[in-house]
Amino acid sequence: MGVTGTGTLEVPSSALADTVLARLLPAYAEAADPERAVAMRAYMKDVAPFLGLTTPVRRALTRTVLQGTPRPAEADCVAVALRCWELPEREYHYFAVDYLRRHVARCSSGLLPVARHLIATVSWWDTVDLLAAHVVGGLVTADPKLTADMDAWIADDDMWVARTALLHQLRYKERTDTDRLFAYCLRQSGHPDFFIRKAIGWCLREYAKTDPEAVREFLARERGRFAPLSVREALKNIGA
Repeated sequence: MGVTGTGTLEVPSSALADTVLARLLPAYAEAADPERAVAMRAYMKDVAPFLGLTTPVRRALTRTVLQGTPRPAEADCVAVALRCWELPEREYHYFAVDYLRRHVARCSSGLLPVARHLIATVSWWDTVDLLAAHVVGGLVTADPKLTADMDAWIADDDMWVARTALLHQLRYKERTDTDRLFAYCLRQSGHPDFFIRKAIGWCLREYAKTDPEAVREFLARERGRFAPLSVREALKNIGA
């Protein structure tokens, strides 16, 4: 049985999270740019309000916030992520994603339900794709038993959870489970949504950097099952 679950997640007690959030909130808020925030919110299709921090500014502030803090335990990572996700502005969510990416190797398979919660809450590609490739992918690499959860996620009714299953091997290169990759693409080949069709093409295009012939052969055999967008994306760098 995998660790995937649903329901309310309890925020663990964490003195480190207390310190990080006490520094983070004023640092980000003081640098807010309301005019830029309007444009950023519109670009992200109104998924969440923004503070208006550019990426370089946000990263510089993050370095200051985290300066001198100890390496976190898993409970600290969970607390930081869940507390940031409770805040409305998107930059706090980005902070949480970056924090998990940085420390995923210190976490166990028990982090997967937390990752799923983040993926399925205030969902959009800007957080989902990083969580898929850098957090979920890292967890599955460390604990291959979690492939059972990915097998469940690819069939999930939540489009973003299914997209995560497609993208979790994005950085695996020669370690890619090709049979699973191709099976996942076929499982979602008829999906009507742009974000699933795009993800199919993306994960195939990325694997084609490692084994272009395998991708060509797969699409030659199955391309009639895929939307033109998926095929076009998959073959973008290797041709038909």
